[in-house]
Amino acid sequence: MNRIAATFQACRDGNRKALVMFVSAGDPSLPVTERLIDAIIAAGADLIEIGVPFSDPMADGPAIQAASQRALASGTTLRKILDLCARVRTRTQTPLILFSYYNVILQYGVHDLARDAAAAGIDGWLLVDVPAEEADEVRPAMTAQGLQWITLLAPTTPPERAARLAAQAEGFVYYITVTGVTGVRAELPDDLATHLEHVREIARVPVVAGFGISNPEMARRVAAHADGVVVGSALVNTLARAAAPEQGISACAELVRALAAALK
Repeated sequence: MNRIAATFQACRDGNRKALVMFVSAGDPSLPVTERLIDAIIAAGADLIEIGVPFSDPMADGPAIQAASQRALASGTTLRKILDLCARVRTRTQTPLILFSYYNVILQYGVHDLARDAAAAGIDGWLLVDVPAEEADEVRPAMTAQGLQWITLLAPTTPPERAARLAAQAEGFVYYITVTGVTGVRAELPDDLATHLEHVREIARVPVVAGFGISNPEMARRVAAHADGVVVGSALVNTLARAAAPEQGISACAELVRALAAALK
């Protein structure tokens, strides 16, 4: 059993839902990111999405766009992110998901990155701008290295397409809760529960929900209809608002503890 499957099984055995946390790698620096990852895993994060900074992050809202700019300004590169993941892997079996845009991967080299990502202990990739019709550009190289292809579904995905993509999914399905970009929201769609329940019926892997989940109560409500939730912008904002990185890491750990408690 791979690390992603084992983690969701452990969550089911513990009668809780999985907490997936998105970290913007290199914001404000890679040493801070490494300490942050360690801290939020200790606080209760079950899976970590490692956001690769990109100059044109079309799926991301203002918080993660700004984090990407700070990360790029600090000299963050994909090679350095892989080195960070390799160090983190020596200390934990928590699944690590590389969250990126295709341009960055193409520049590195798909086959080279699949090899190096697997060697660094990364478990899967989530590629925001690679549609299923173009997956053969990436997926065979991933499969050869034992990496999981994480499928994205949205409220706008037609039912027939959703069923086809869900049947091909690996690791977990990431269901986008809202139309639009990432970012903290005060409310989520009224029909979200219905959509999530349907996706869980057609998916052969666990389903997590993300985009807009900003606090423990919201996470609890969404998790009632999913196998887990993803929180990103709320963490990025918490780190960015802190007067100093160590204060930000501490505040992020407190946020994760509150979210994890809400998912039990």
